[in-house]
Amino acid sequence: MKEVDLLKKQIKKLDAPDFDLEAWKAGAIIILERIFGPGNQKIELMEKIKYDQSSWALREAKGSKNMMETCKKQGEEILQIAIDELEHFGLPEEVEEAKSAPFKAVIEQALENELKIAQYKEVLRIVRSDKGFDERKQELLDLLHASGHDVTDNLVAGILLNEQTKNYL
Repeated sequence: MKEVDLLKKQIKKLDAPDFDLEAWKAGAIIILERIFGPGNQKIELMEKIKYDQSSWALREAKGSKNMMETCKKQGEEILQIAIDELEHFGLPEEVEEAKSAPFKAVIEQALENELKIAQYKEVLRIVRSDKGFDERKQELLDLLHASGHDVTDNLVAGILLNEQTKNYL
């Protein structure tokens, strides 16, 4: 899963000799927002990681190196929890839906432009039915052929030439 690979890569950056906590946190937050969406609890936890340079905090932590290690450990733990969640549960549903929304809109627009309302409803019924793939495919082909050969061509052209689609091809 590419999301897990990205998080693991971010964890490896904790060992960089020129490690910068704030820069690392910014990168981790960007990745977490992309995967889980803004406002996720993991992002809030990541934002709370602070390297306190006050003299009192440094005395309490027995040196700045120890405090930095604590910050790194907190960041690593947050990212590891995110990895575990992705490996066990997959992407959150809202994120999946958000990723597919542009494609859904393009397909719906093409169908609405080329089909009559009754045909459009029939396409949705076929696509959403519990029948097997081959049976649904045949029903869909029959419906599209009955609508005229130019309908299928226009549907494909409408999808491929849509402004949103060209960003993905």
